[in-house]
Parts: sequence; structure tokens; C-alpha cells
Amino acid sequence: MRGNTTADNPPAAAAANSARLPNGAGAAAVLAAGMGSFLLGAITVLADKWPTMRSALIFWKPTGPLSGVTTTAIALWLLAWLVLHLKWRGKNVALRPVSAIAFLLLALGVLLTFPPVGDLF
Repeated sequence: MRGNTTADNPPAAAAANSARLPNGAGAAAVLAAGMGSFLLGAITVLADKWPTMRSALIFWKPTGPLSGVTTTAIALWLLAWLVLHLKWRGKNVALRPVSAIAFLLLALGVLLTFPPVGDLF
């Protein structure tokens, strides 16, 4: 009979490998996605409520401020991802709070893109 090795037990092998691999780069991507979603919602509300912001965000006239809203949100998402990645790469971070914050930001971002919620501001 063979001994109980990680090769005989795939879940144990996965657990052993995950204990050795840093999770910072993945956590950075998750949190940056939440931040990007929130920024999209926040910039949408700002462009809707602030005429100066609305006109500044018209990058292509046929789409109006939508072109600037999405382009700015994507640029800020990529910047957040880069900064977090550089800070957390090669490190282990607590995934539960990072994931909770990311999902909260995602939910807020989705809510802010709905007109009834955006009209509250």
C-alpha cells in the first residue's frame, strides 16, 4: 500500500502549492476590479450632475460624455491595478477582507450606474 502523499491526494497537493504561492498579484487584480467598477459608477454620476465634468468627458462627440466616462474609468482601473500589483506582488495578503471590499465596491458601482440611484445625488 502506498503512503498518503500529495501526489495521491490532488486537493492536498493544491493546498500545499497554494501555501507556497503568493496571492498578492491576484488580490491586486480583484481589488482593482472593484475599484474600477466603483469609479465607473462615480464618474457616471459626476458627469450627469456636474456640467463642467460632462463637457470635459466628451472625448468623441457622437457618444457624448459616455466616451470619457468609460475611458477615464478604464484608465483609473488600470492605474489602480498597476499600483496594487507593484505593492503586493510576491506577498501574501488577507483575501477575505480584500474580496469583501472588492465586492462592496462592485455593488456600489453597479448601483451608481442606475438612474434612480444616481438621481439621489
